[in-house]
Formats: sequence, C-alpha cells, structure tokens
Amino acid sequence: MKIKNYSVILKKEPEGGYTAIVPSLPGCVTYGESIEKAQEMVKDAIESYMISFLKHGEEIPEERNVFLTSISVQSSGVFFAHA
Repeated sequence: MKIKNYSVILKKEPEGGYTAIVPSLPGCVTYGESIEKAQEMVKDAIESYMISFLKHGEEIPEERNVFLTSISVQSSGVFFAHA
C-alpha cells in the first residue's frame, strides 16, 4: 500500500488537551489529552477515514497544494457590533 502524508493541525484547548484536525480530509478531527495522544488518535482517525473511503469504493483524497502560513495582526482594541 502506498504511504500517504497529511498535514495535521494541533490546537491546544483551554480546558486541556489537543484537538487534531486534518485539513485535507474534511471531518477528520479527533482529540487527545497530550500531544503524543493526539498524534496517536489522529493516525487512527486517518486510517479509519481511509478504510471508509475504500469500503465505499471512493478514491482516498491526496493532500495537494497545502501551505501553512501565519498572519500577525495588531489589535486596535476597537470592535464594532453589527445590528
């Protein structure tokens, strides 16, 4: 079987733990109490995602044209409410 690589975003949650999101696989999201556990869980989630696609005769999505960037924005402290 061909090895596929996917970018994963780990987001630290305020209540603790980490949410793991796979942008190239819509809906592939999981959680772990530590970074290591989140990585383990997301690997299982990706494998389950692939099994589901194969089971339904669908092509497993490839990760293409994914760019990670960071944008810095200075907060002015002024916020507008929309009516």
